[in-house]
Amino acid sequence: MTFPPLPDVATRRDDTVDVLHGVPIPDPWRWLEDGESAETRAWTDAQNARTEAYLSAVPGREELRARIAELLRIGSVGVPTPLHGRYVHARREGGQDHAVLYVRDGVHGPDRVAVDVNALDPAGTTALDWYYPSDDGRLLAYGLSADGSESSVLHLLDLDTLAPLADVIPRTRAASLAWLPDSSGFYYTSYPAAGTVPAGEEHYHRAVRLHRLGHEPARDELVFEPAEKEHWPGVSLSPDGRWLVVSVSRTFDQTDVYLQDRERGGPLVPIVRDLPASFDAYVAHGRLWVRTNLHAPTYGLYAADPEKPAIDRWTTVAAPHPEAVLESFALTRRDVALSYLERAASRLVIARHDGARRRRVELPALGSVYGVGTEWDGEELFYGFSSYADPPAIHRIDLESGVKECWGSVEAGVDPEQFEVKQVTCTSKDATPITMFVVHPRGMPLDGTNPTYLTGYGGFNISMTPAFSRSLILWLERGGVLAVPNLRGGGEYGESWHQAGMLERKQNTFDDCIAAAEWLVAEGYTSPARLAVGGGSNGGLLAGAMLTQRPDLFRAVVIQVPLLDMLRYHRFLIARLWIPEYGSADDAAQFEWLRAYSPYHRVVDGTPYPAVLLATAESDTRVDPLHARKMAARLQAASSSGHPVLLRLESKAGHGAGKPVSKLVDELADVWSFVFAELGVQAPARLGG
Repeated sequence: MTFPPLPDVATRRDDTVDVLHGVPIPDPWRWLEDGESAETRAWTDAQNARTEAYLSAVPGREELRARIAELLRIGSVGVPTPLHGRYVHARREGGQDHAVLYVRDGVHGPDRVAVDVNALDPAGTTALDWYYPSDDGRLLAYGLSADGSESSVLHLLDLDTLAPLADVIPRTRAASLAWLPDSSGFYYTSYPAAGTVPAGEEHYHRAVRLHRLGHEPARDELVFEPAEKEHWPGVSLSPDGRWLVVSVSRTFDQTDVYLQDRERGGPLVPIVRDLPASFDAYVAHGRLWVRTNLHAPTYGLYAADPEKPAIDRWTTVAAPHPEAVLESFALTRRDVALSYLERAASRLVIARHDGARRRRVELPALGSVYGVGTEWDGEELFYGFSSYADPPAIHRIDLESGVKECWGSVEAGVDPEQFEVKQVTCTSKDATPITMFVVHPRGMPLDGTNPTYLTGYGGFNISMTPAFSRSLILWLERGGVLAVPNLRGGGEYGESWHQAGMLERKQNTFDDCIAAAEWLVAEGYTSPARLAVGGGSNGGLLAGAMLTQRPDLFRAVVIQVPLLDMLRYHRFLIARLWIPEYGSADDAAQFEWLRAYSPYHRVVDGTPYPAVLLATAESDTRVDPLHARKMAARLQAASSSGHPVLLRLESKAGHGAGKPVSKLVDELADVWSFVFAELGVQAPARLGG
């Protein structure tokens, strides 16, 4: 497609140079790190105008936007939390910006609205971040935040009367919370007030406190504070209130666990500490239950007497499986539900508490279980399921009678039979086999001409599994191919897979993605002229690495809320938390491997780079928008291809969590308009019409 010339944006360069471990590192766009300066704001406004000039010229953009709006009207359903005959669950209807939280009395009773942020904020920029009902189903704690900031404020609600309680607690981002058995209070995690810690450290020092209903939150008892400000504690409490568990994530692959006998008034005592493994722990039925990868990278489930919790006294409930990762466990009166990941797709198993009488739950297709809902003394199990072509649905199993039912679903108006879902294997640079999901219209010829969108993540032990995506349906129904490789750094194959793509081994992640792209070309799915790659957050780093390491392999690159300056990333917002995953340029050895792949520093003047869209948001409290701004300036100065380098900065939006549908429509319309235009896809065309 031919576009009119885009307006130029004047971008000042300065002479900033850092010397790191004896190496000079020029950074002429350092001034763009200051998002509050008038100069940066004016520059960003000009970039947004330039991007809009490009997008407004895309043929069929409005038709494409209308179809995206239609697809995003496909609702969502969340897995309910059962509470002794009462159920709390989230559901979004088609026209709503956000899901509404409901309370239901009886498994098939009518729903009552508990929390509706759509009504609280018609502008759509207030989000429900998290919620915790009390075990007796009487009260609800939930977090609200504004503008995508995820800076939650805790509120309380009486679920009998739906009346709010007066208690309000700020600084509860991503709270972990455990109610006392009589619902008189709760343990929770929160962050320090501004001014109580050194400037810039408000995103750290997460601690556990105890709140009593009606008491002043500022005087809540400090229960636990980690030894290091970057450590991340979470809490759980046994149903009888006797045993408090504090789990402390020191890194993304190391957890300490503390246990307190509240009945005897003892201190928090470490059960496991300084061990190179992750642990999830919970006490119920008089037993300490622990999921861990201590004995194998694919995790196992163990049980112990909480009064004698030493590791050498643990008994095995579910031994580690050599080819399936135990992702989670959930207890009922007699059973334990075990959710596995096998070849990056879900498997659900139900076993007795001693691990015996295992039986597999038949899932609808190759797909993903996205949550399991049980109560520790109940006899029912809920699970959410979706796949690339199957929209979300909630299934219920009565464990006593064995009766199964679909408890909730959404209408998508999408025929799954028109698409093929495959799992293939390619080979990475070091001969490691890499699995990849490939989805495309049924009967599509492999003639090398198909527009293809490759996306991945490859970090933080996060798995890319087959799940329903409304916007990707748009791509598939217009004849596109979707490819999702399971890259090292993710969690698809256990902790060893995660560790193979972190720190000094991060290049493996990029090599895996390159191998996936080369496989798609070699097998006739596409060609570099019709191949796009995209990702967000750590996936934005991935897309940036693809851009700078193999610019010849892609025609278009979408980089969303990205990390790109890997020599300075740890200096901003919460990014010090990610040093265990990436390393820090403050360390001489780590500086070398970070500099080797840091996308911002690998841009080479005069290189014919693909078309690039960098999308970020001004309220992002995880990844600072500075990465996208600086990369846009660097690429615009360097690229010789004539393909556009575009920057899109969203106002009143954050990293992505809690973004209203209205903003998602605008963002996705822009992203897909860019991809369609650069790959030569006619936006109005559609399978079957």
